[in-house]
Amino acid sequence: MSASELAWFKSSYSGSQGDSCVEVAVDGRAVRVRDSKDVIRPDFAVKRDAWSRFVGFLGPDA
Repeated sequence: MSASELAWFKSSYSGSQGDSCVEVAVDGRAVRVRDSKDVIRPDFAVKRDAWSRFVGFLGPDA
């Protein structure tokens, strides 16, 4: 699946200008991450279980 076909989401902590945030999208195998300021640059993929551990490490307020 190409990056343009994915549903990208910004953090709820992103500023109203949307100028300093990352976006994430989930495909069948991975969580993909990209810079919201430069969506032309390739995203990178993280295995879903690794992403879950990362988010769990951040805690509920992240």
